[in-house]
Amino acid sequence: MKMNPDKNSYRVIGLMSGTSLDGVDLAFCVFTKQEDKWSYQIEVAETSTYSNEWLSLLPTLMQADAFTFSKANTDLGVYFGQLIRTFIDKHHLETDFIASHGHTVFHQPGIGLTVQIGNGAAIAATCGLPVVCDFRSGDVALGGQGAPLVPVGDVLLFSDFDFCLNLGGFSNVSYQVEGRRIAFDICPVNTILNALSERVGLKFDRSGLIARTGTIDPQLLSDLNDQDFYSLIPPKSLGFEWSNEHIWPLINASSLPVQDILRTVVEHIATQIATSLSGFEKGRLLLTGGGAKNIFLIERIATLTKHKLVIPSELIIDYKEALIFAFLGVLRVREEVNCLSSVTGASRDSVCGAIYLP
Repeated sequence: MKMNPDKNSYRVIGLMSGTSLDGVDLAFCVFTKQEDKWSYQIEVAETSTYSNEWLSLLPTLMQADAFTFSKANTDLGVYFGQLIRTFIDKHHLETDFIASHGHTVFHQPGIGLTVQIGNGAAIAATCGLPVVCDFRSGDVALGGQGAPLVPVGDVLLFSDFDFCLNLGGFSNVSYQVEGRRIAFDICPVNTILNALSERVGLKFDRSGLIARTGTIDPQLLSDLNDQDFYSLIPPKSLGFEWSNEHIWPLINASSLPVQDILRTVVEHIATQIATSLSGFEKGRLLLTGGGAKNIFLIERIATLTKHKLVIPSELIIDYKEALIFAFLGVLRVREEVNCLSSVTGASRDSVCGAIYLP
């Protein structure tokens, strides 16, 4: 079904809940198409932190029983809808529809499984607006990784940069090679760094100050870098399950103080990012996501890579993913390709996303 497919301007709220559990991002975006070129503007954006109840529940859902999981899916949809309605009323917004990434619980594309909760019907009924959601399932059904999805937006909205690197719960990068967009997950970032910071009573390591005081452990660094995933050829993507199986056992077996583990993990992240980009001529590298505020991590990436790092405005750092999922929603309602097989490895390009009407 199409919602105003012939328009050249759309007002959309993008909703993003990242794997690092740092909150729900809402971005009211305006997209305009003129002479086959898209432009964008983030008019207003904010992040709502999760309540302690959600922070306790969400990480447990991979092991939850079916009833608990299903109820959480519906309840989170209602919660998202309430956040959206409050956001709209607070800022007096006129919105065409909502584009929701949801919150990822399962992501195992190798067995055809990806699940982002936050029921779209519940969101639509609660906020009173159409909702586009479940962007990954269609690509996975076509044999793809279902991730990363942001590269379509990188192509059409951020073409001024040679590389787009997101430092979120996981790091991912996208770039153009001979007219094809290539993108893939690189390694865990904030899912690991934030959890380690919690061991010393902090939600995150602000600016990397704790990591900066630590010392690299050569054996742990070698073990972290020695993962089969890192030698795989894209397309490839990561989820909590991979970190739980391959990264956390190494960290949990270590008796090092937290600052030394953080320092070693930061070096691991910077090394993997630099390695992933080592085969290219010097280019402009756009950095976004929460990790772009980790000054020490950025210093290490800058030291290990030859590319020119570009850190944009804080609005883009914080809300680029919400912006692009809003844009994916625009492409969906226009029935235009929003998922690239060159990125995900699916059998073909596709138009992904489910639509729910209020």
